[in-house]
Amino acid sequence: MSIAVIDYGMGNLRSVYQALSHVAAGEEVRVTSDPAVVAAAHRVVFPGQGAMPDCMAELDARGLRPAVLQAAAEKPFLGICIGLQMLFCHSDEGNTAGLGIFAGDVCRFPEEKMLAPDGSRLKVPHMGWNQVQQIQPHPLWAGIADNARFYFVHSYCVHPADAALTTGICEYGIPFTSSIGRANIFAVQFHPEKSARDGLRLLRNFVSWQP
Repeated sequence: MSIAVIDYGMGNLRSVYQALSHVAAGEEVRVTSDPAVVAAAHRVVFPGQGAMPDCMAELDARGLRPAVLQAAAEKPFLGICIGLQMLFCHSDEGNTAGLGIFAGDVCRFPEEKMLAPDGSRLKVPHMGWNQVQQIQPHPLWAGIADNARFYFVHSYCVHPADAALTTGICEYGIPFTSSIGRANIFAVQFHPEKSARDGLRLLRNFVSWQP
């Protein structure tokens, strides 16, 4: 089995590669910007960090858009951070069109609602560990306790048009979608590769997932 980690030049993918190699011992894990390698892989991981306009521009500059769309339609597919946001139609960040796989928008955390329960201001970006409430069962949650903590770094969050798409939510001033799942696609706003035991368990579940 081969797992392709899509590299479109946005972010250091070493930690993603190392985490996947750890949980998928004996399987081929490749970080690649070659559309042919993505097309041939049995599973695809779509990570990313940075600004949405730059991410979309680099994806197209490398000719990877068709390979990503094909993978998302046909094989087990895991989006991480910006790799979640890019699946949607539009982002307020730079007024940027996404891949349009799912209807919905990506919006910045509203400044006026960035308040902790004690009334103190919450900083944006949302950075650090936070709890994820599992609102729908999913094979990738197997062995992970509800309200487990994962590591986040982001200033924007997704607002799916179809609420049934959301599999997990998190609270940071507002409740926001922290994971989605449908058919062969699962995507998360947090970084499983930086989320210790539960993050590795989610990646291990992805490696064995048969949607």
